[in-house]
This record gives sequence, structure tokens and C-alpha cells, in this order.
Amino acid sequence: MTDTAIRGRLLLLVPTTSYRIGDFLRAAERLNVDVAVGSDQRGVLAQFSHGRTITVDFKAIDRGVGQIAGFNEHYPLAAIIGVDQETTLLAAAASATLGLRHNPPASVEAAGDKYRFRSRLANSGLPAPWFTLVPLADDPAAQAGQMAYPVVLKPLALSASRGVVRADNPDQFVAAFARIRAILAQTDSQGQAASHILVEDYIPGREVALEGLLDDGHLRVLAIFDKPDPLEGPYFEESLYITPSRLPAPLQADIAKTVGAGVAALGLSEGPVHAELRLNDDGIWLIEIAARSIGGLCSRALEFGAGGRLEDLIIRHALGLPPGIDSAAQAASGVMMIPIPAAGTLRLVSGLDAARAVSGIQDVTISIPLGDVLVPVPDGNRYLGFIFAAGATPMAVEAALRDAHGKLEFKIDAD
Repeated sequence: MTDTAIRGRLLLLVPTTSYRIGDFLRAAERLNVDVAVGSDQRGVLAQFSHGRTITVDFKAIDRGVGQIAGFNEHYPLAAIIGVDQETTLLAAAASATLGLRHNPPASVEAAGDKYRFRSRLANSGLPAPWFTLVPLADDPAAQAGQMAYPVVLKPLALSASRGVVRADNPDQFVAAFARIRAILAQTDSQGQAASHILVEDYIPGREVALEGLLDDGHLRVLAIFDKPDPLEGPYFEESLYITPSRLPAPLQADIAKTVGAGVAALGLSEGPVHAELRLNDDGIWLIEIAARSIGGLCSRALEFGAGGRLEDLIIRHALGLPPGIDSAAQAASGVMMIPIPAAGTLRLVSGLDAARAVSGIQDVTISIPLGDVLVPVPDGNRYLGFIFAAGATPMAVEAALRDAHGKLEFKIDAD
């Protein structure tokens, strides 16, 4: 339990599209932490009482910091957490201004920009692909003739694999370039992220993810996830995450060491990190390191015994409390981000009861309401839903997730 009268209030910065606010609020309630919510949309704040909300500009960082500092004068803050990618930089900048535990804002900014991330790692000694920054105003046909294929084209700042496309030849490069240009035209990306894309060598191999927590630069590994399905392109829609990893212990140690080196190269020092990596005969390759926790509802696949869920650990760390992790309590678990099978309007989801009845399944959640339009990757950035499972072994968890997914049926009207 925390002494909220002494520690002050926790500010959660929550974008409109976040899945995470409910899980963070429940964690704060478990820890008896006084909470305020900051958002860029008043609709997100309507459910909270006066003194528990603040409208914040997420795009103009200096203005947002000023708004948070003004709130702090009346309601002193003990910690600020950026719940999703869109708010991590503002949380770091505001925390630095108020003297709270934080990552260096420049490091958070580098982690959130794929070109800056690659540039920071280029001289780190870690395996790194060839990469280049290409203006969207360039002629893609001229650029296409200069590439050594296969390559991957990426927007600089979008998440959830949105706009990430593999090209194996010049025609595919030109098509991917045009597609990413159209995607960026529909976003509120700013600066270089709105006018350039990253092109880098395609890195073959199996993919894994690491969830960790930084404390004064020291990386504590919370989970290594296997991704059993191959992610070879042309698009990179993620689906299965299974932990603990089935990789040999020495290889898992090398994965943790690689992430630690990447974190150090970026200059990150505090709070959650989520890393994506690829493994092949040439080494362990960092795809990205995010200065935040795992996205969507995927954190619900993790339990830490007396330490609670992932959000509990993040809040504890932000407030300077012991993590209270019970490693022995962590069983095999996993999550499936339900792929969107086709574009169109979602009319019906059937088979939910049968899917939930599969042995080992903990929950099945459909996160897109009926009547909403489904947009598959690489154009979309929402998951259709999530399936959660736990079991005696990672193999049992994977089997349960696949079995449950096979029982779901979706009626989608093409637009």
C-alpha cells in the first residue's frame, strides 16, 4: 500500500485510441494510488471528477509540459506515466521539468523514431542493417533502381506494423512507397515523420519480443516472448506471443544482453521497455526498442504473483516502490492478437462461447464494435481482438490459442 498523502498523485497520459487506461486504473486502485488522467480529448476525461483530469496538448510538447506544470501547482504529482507511444515523450519531458523519475527526453524521442533509432545503433557494435532515409517527395521509381533487395519500407513513427512493407523488386518498392505515402496522408504525423520514410535491409529469421523494466539503467527482464508464426512479409501483422520462450537459456541471455546494449546506446534509463528482435545465423538483430510497455491488451498475458500485473510493476517503479515480483508464480501464458481477415464492416462475431470453453483459455475479447470498419495491415492499426491463455507449458498455451481462434467466425461486409 502507498501513502498517497505523502507521495502525491500519479498522472496517466492517455491518448484517445488507447486500450490501456482501464488496466492502469485497476492497478492504481490495487496499490491505493491517487490518480489523475491527462488526455488530448475531453471525451476521455468525462468519467472523472474535478481534480482528477487535465486536458493536455500531446503534439506541442512545450505547451503540454506547461499544462502539466500548472496542474502540479494545485495537485502535486509524484509520477507521470505515458500509457502509450503517443505520450511517452511528453511524460519524459514533463517529469524532467518537475524533477520526477524519467527517461532523458532525447532518448525517448530517438526510440520513437525509426530513423533516429537506427542512427543511434549504427555505431553501437550491435548487428545492424543497411538503412537510408528517403523523402516522400522523391521519385520512387528512381529510388527503386538503387536498392539491393529485399528491403523493408517503414514510416518513421507509426506503430502496430502500420505501413511496414517488404519489397523484393523495383515494382514492389514503387507500390509500397505509394501505399505508405497514402497512409501518412491520413495521419497527423509531423515534421520529418510526415515527409520521409525509412528503407532498410530485410532481416530474415525468427522473431521474439522482450518485456523489461529499467531502474537507473539496469534492465530487469520480465518476459521473453516467442512469436511462433513466421513474419516474412510483405506485411508484418503480429499475432501470437508466447512466454516463457522455448529458446535455449544461453540464447535468451544473449537476447537480454543485446537489448541492454541497445538501451544503453539510446540512453534510456527508467521505466518499461518493449523490444522486438530477429534471430538468425548472423546474430541477434534489434528491430525496435520502445520506451513503453507492450501494446494493446497484451499485458494481460503477464502475471507476477504478489507483484500483480505489468501495470502494477510500472506504477510501483514510477513511485519508487519495490517491485514485489514473485518469479516462481509465473506460469506459461500467451496472447493472440486476432488478425483482421478482410477489409469491410464487421457485422457478426460467432463462436465466442466455444472459444472461451477451450481448455486453458482465460478470456476472449473483441475490441472492435460491430458496425465498425475493419482495416487490415499495413493500412490499419487496430486489432480485431485478443485471446488469452495459460497452461502448463508454452506448447499447451500455443495449442489452446490456435484452437480457440479456429472456433471464431466473422461476418464482414465488403465496403
